[in-house]
This record gives sequence, C-alpha cells and structure tokens, in this order.
Amino acid sequence: MIREAVVTPEAKSLDALWGILRFAPYEEQRVILESDKRFILVAGGEQAGKSLMSSKFCIRKWIEDQERWPQEGDGKGPPILYWLIGAAYGETIKEFMYIQEDLRILGMPVNATKRVDPGLIEVRFRDEARPRLRIETKSATDIRRMSKDAPHGVIMCEPGQMDLVVFERAQGRLTPKNGWLLMPGTFENSIGWFPQLWQVWQSGADDRQSFSMPSPSNKALYPGGWDDPKIVALKRNSSDEFFMERIAGKPVPPKGLVFHEFRADLHVRDVQCLPGETVYIFEDPGYGGEHNHAVEIAHIVNGQVRVFDEIYENNLITEEIIQIVMHKPWWGTAAKVLVSDPNYKTQHHSMPAVAEIWLKESGLVARGTKMRINEGTERLKGFLKPDPIFREPKIVFSPRCKGVLSELGAGVNPLDGQAKPYRWKTDREGNTIGEVPDDRYNDGIKALIYGIWEMFGPGYVGGNTIKVKYW
Repeated sequence: MIREAVVTPEAKSLDALWGILRFAPYEEQRVILESDKRFILVAGGEQAGKSLMSSKFCIRKWIEDQERWPQEGDGKGPPILYWLIGAAYGETIKEFMYIQEDLRILGMPVNATKRVDPGLIEVRFRDEARPRLRIETKSATDIRRMSKDAPHGVIMCEPGQMDLVVFERAQGRLTPKNGWLLMPGTFENSIGWFPQLWQVWQSGADDRQSFSMPSPSNKALYPGGWDDPKIVALKRNSSDEFFMERIAGKPVPPKGLVFHEFRADLHVRDVQCLPGETVYIFEDPGYGGEHNHAVEIAHIVNGQVRVFDEIYENNLITEEIIQIVMHKPWWGTAAKVLVSDPNYKTQHHSMPAVAEIWLKESGLVARGTKMRINEGTERLKGFLKPDPIFREPKIVFSPRCKGVLSELGAGVNPLDGQAKPYRWKTDREGNTIGEVPDDRYNDGIKALIYGIWEMFGPGYVGGNTIKVKYW
C-alpha cells in the first residue's frame, strides 16, 4: 500500500527518494541532505534553492523519524510533529507549499490550510484515528506559542531575521525528543548570532554543522557556476561585502569587534532567577548622548556569573531606573549587592551622587572600584574564556538580556533595532586605531566589568597574579 511505500528500504535510499520526488540535488545540496548532524545551519546565497532543499530534508527526516518513534506517527499514537518558524508567518510559505507538494507526490493524503498565519499540514488516512504527520507554522513574534509541545524537528526559515531567544526556545523544545533543527538563511549582515554560529559550527563538533549554499551552485539559474556571466557581472558591480554575504553565503568578518571571545552557543543559556540566591545588581548610568542606562542582574553560582535579567533604557533618570528594579519579581526574594560605575558613584557635576540616590530610594549601598579601560576589558575576556577542563565559561547570559548581547555582537540594539556592537575605532581598511575601544555601545559591558572587578578582583595586572576576592 502507498502508506507503506515511504518506509520501504527502496524509498529510504536517498537517490531513490529523490527520483520519486523528481528532484536532482546539486552537490552543495546533496552534502546537506546526507548529513547526519542533529543541528544544521545553512547559509545560502540568493536564489540558491534553500527552501526547496529544506522541504526534501523534512521528507527525509519524516521517513527516519517513523522508525525512531514506532509508537508515534503510526495512525494510532500521537503524530510526528514538525514546526516551521519564521520571523513572520509569511516567511514560512515557500517551505509550507513545497512540503505539501512532496507529500502529494508520495501519494500521501494531505490536509492543509490555505493560509499560513497560522498554517497546518496533516497526513491522515481515512481508516486511522489520528494523523501520522503534523506540521505547524509558528511566528517568532509570539514565542509563547512555542511552549506547549515537544516537536520532533524544526525548520527555522531565515533565522538571521529572528532574535537569539527564538533559537534558544526552539533548541529547548527539541530537547525532550532529541529532535533535529535545520536553519537555512541568508546573511543580512555579519553582526549577530546567526553568522557567529555559522563560524563556530564549521568544525562539525558536538553534532552541529554549518554549510554554505552559494548562488552559483544553482546550475538551473547559473549554468556557468562561478564563471556564469550573470555572476561575473554582479561581482564586478557590487561591493565585496554584498557579494560575500548575499551570493557566496559567507559572513564578512566583523571589523574591530572588541569581544571576539563571545560565542552565542556557549555563553547564552536559559538561566533563571534562583529564589534565595543572592542577587547582584551591576549598573552603568550611561551618562551621555549615545549611552544607555544599563543594569545587569546576576547570580554568582560556584564562581560562575549567571546574568538572568536586565534593565536597558534611555532617557530615564536614576530614580526611575530604581523603581523598575524594585518592581522586578526577584526584588524581595533574597539579599542584594549593588555595584555601580565608580566614576559617577560619588559625584556627577551638580546632580546628586548615584550612590546617594540608590541609598535613598532602595536602601542599597553602592560599591565600585576604578580601573583602566583595557584592564577591565581583559578581565571580562577572561570570564568569557571556557575552563580548559570543564569547558564552561565563567559568565553566561539569558537571551532576555538583549542590550548587553547586542553590545557583544549577538544581536541588534533593542532600543532602535540597529546593529551596534562594542568596537575598536578602525580606518577604511579595518585596521585598529588608538589604544582603547570606541566609548560607545558598551553600557551593559561596563556594568558587568564593574561588577566582576568588584566581586572577583583584578585577576592579572602587570603579569602578576592578584588574589581573587569574594564578598
């Protein structure tokens, strides 16, 4: 019967399956489709065939998942469940239509909604009580809808357009089923978590692999490949950055980024407030036109700083920031330690001292020790570095902390949606200028530096080890 055909040894041969689906993958697609990695990231050029490849990947995984989960997807138990996630529902439409078409070619009884906002595809035989397959579309604008079920697989359509928190949520929901994740997208720019993961996953370690699908690999559009006249003309008439990102499917290395040690896959975790655990409040008032008021909220557990919350605002005075802090759910749960910018803690022109305001409004005494800019930067870099034995960094961040993550280069600034990482000043050729980084887009970073310096001490100064201090 047809319902058995898709799980026969013949159909499980990928070449046979592609023949049934009338699909001839080119080499760059074939490598991805045959990969056995659990998490796969694909950076494709424009018109490289990412959506078509994604639908075939989904069909291949459905065949495999029917054997992995024999009590599911058999028409009696719960269905095999997949999600298509887009920055908006409309970003899922190509994959949604291609998957329907492939299932119908295989002779499957497909029921699908006409719309994708939200959309649903089900495969269900008339004599069976439950669907064998269920595919749902999800919008990144409402991640609350990604909290109930545990899918067997997820396709994130154009993940570079989504926040890091969406990737974290998808990764978390896949954990119960040890499910797979496919992330095909285009580099809109080279700042953000998506190009960072592409770089890190190139090695293929830890069951994660990244690939490139450049536009010229699609011989149907560009028969001459890289030498195709259309590609040659485009390269001649466009910037190197555009051609690398949008055609070659490779990120442009960011110029002048201060914290190259930061890795989204290593330093971003689902860290939460722990009731009863001391709460550390690290603040930078952010005085100045291009600065924001940043408050990073953390626990220190076994020597690891776990930043679980953040206040990141502009045009609010210190009293208003304190009111926001005091209305947080964790405010009354445990002891609190405050560390503020030592340069403004005691005096700021004719305004009341920041420490005085905190003491008056909250009863907290502000600490803070002055240090040189580069000394503080090196101290934070040391905390980002993984332990050589346990491979754990000494600082991790919740994806909710969008302000400081944007400064580290893992996303866009939450206040204006622009990419504003903390950088060195550079010339037109990308060469570093000056002895200190540009003093912009670093308020959350400075708050962390003040806190780490106060709680742990300077670490290494002038080549000599300094004893770490704990409060």
